[in-house]
Amino acid sequence: MNVLERIVESTQRDVRRRREQVPLSELERHLAVRGDDRPFREALSRPGLSVIAEHKRRSPSAGEIRAGATVTEIVQAYEQGGAAALSVLTEGPHFGGSLDDLREALGASGLPVLRKDFIIDAYQVYESAVHGADAILLIVAAVSPEDLAALHQEAAALDLDVLVEVHDEEELECALSVVDADIIGINNRDLTDFSVDLERTYELLADVPTGKTVLSESGIHDRAQLDELERVGVDAVLVGESVMGAPDPAAALRSLTGYSGAEPGPDELV
Repeated sequence: MNVLERIVESTQRDVRRRREQVPLSELERHLAVRGDDRPFREALSRPGLSVIAEHKRRSPSAGEIRAGATVTEIVQAYEQGGAAALSVLTEGPHFGGSLDDLREALGASGLPVLRKDFIIDAYQVYESAVHGADAILLIVAAVSPEDLAALHQEAAALDLDVLVEVHDEEELECALSVVDADIIGINNRDLTDFSVDLERTYELLADVPTGKTVLSESGIHDRAQLDELERVGVDAVLVGESVMGAPDPAAALRSLTGYSGAEPGPDELV
């Protein structure tokens, strides 16, 4: 059993436990009308390369990333560093995250927030909406095509944007043919062994139709990589360990985004 399979199996057990504690019918009663003040896809498709900065407590490959830091400290540093949106990893057993982290991030920042988890059940989609997420992640490798379609449809019904993550040509074809994904994330990390290869983005990008929002994930550490990804047509990148583990996360993110913190001038607002 590879790493992804172990995480999915663990997630199945965890969802069953949470469903017993809080039935789906209870979540449905707590659904609120969503506002449109934190549009996720729009944040990724604005001019220039957008950066999604991720709060991730630990990972199977890196271990603990930043001991003692609060979610509020990190996401506010990301906002100061010019992040266009936030990603909050909520998976517990392997990444140390929780829905409490999601709620804290939403309370500490006005940026759009992606709930990043191994979402395999409609229950998690409702959880995401109830806890205020603006978008969710669906990993093609973690679900069947039928479940991918059902989860994507459920998210759309709840007005959640969906980042559909792929790792190879077969998964990209599934993302395009099964759900016609608007936001496609190309993960440079192989979730079966956690190796990273940035060439994955360049190899798959040519097969993505015009008009899709394309995100490159994992293995991104410096501005030169961002410049090259922007040159070939990538709309956004997701960065996590490289900025969260830096001595000054805001400064580390500014070095990637080029954000000065200054208000835009009249010409930039046109």
